[in-house]
Amino acid sequence: MQKTFPPQRRSQGERTDATRAALVSAARALFEARGFAATGTPEIVAAANVTRGALYHHFTDKTDLFHAVARQVAQEVADEIAQRSRHQPSPVDALLAGAQAYFAAMAEVGRARLLLLEAPAVLSAEQVLGLSDLAGFNALQEGLQNALKNRPEAVPLRELSVLLSAAFDRAALAIARGEPAAPYEQAVRLLLSSLVPV
Repeated sequence: MQKTFPPQRRSQGERTDATRAALVSAARALFEARGFAATGTPEIVAAANVTRGALYHHFTDKTDLFHAVARQVAQEVADEIAQRSRHQPSPVDALLAGAQAYFAAMAEVGRARLLLLEAPAVLSAEQVLGLSDLAGFNALQEGLQNALKNRPEAVPLRELSVLLSAAFDRAALAIARGEPAAPYEQAVRLLLSSLVPV
């Protein structure tokens, strides 16, 4: 006769993590489909199959939940950039691969809307900058620093990174709307070629 064992009960920490993950997942799907303003907390808790109390146990309000969703998305973008840009033969190749990875990552459904359209309307300027830093700005600045380290004259690295980051975001919105990525990738190559040999 085969022994049967009762199912193991999850710890309080595991249940807490699962509830939080369910809320973030449900909210993300709704925010991507409808946007922040058109999504109500009753819809979120229903989609997550949790109570309203659980929502307010984990998050201060809907804005706090949106920030958690946006951070998750920004981290995904950062991970994809890191994966594509590491192990490149040169700093310039790493920058180009990172740019391609950013465009591809932001073309995924909902990402550009959440990070580039919804976040600036919902979150504080400091929170939006934090998301930008996470989702590619820091990697871009580091990549530029590596690529430009042999230039004889001083380079305003932070300011150059800010300008390029804004251009990348504008391109990401266009690509997310359905424009082809290849011309933007070519434009990045031309921009970088004016700074360092590509």
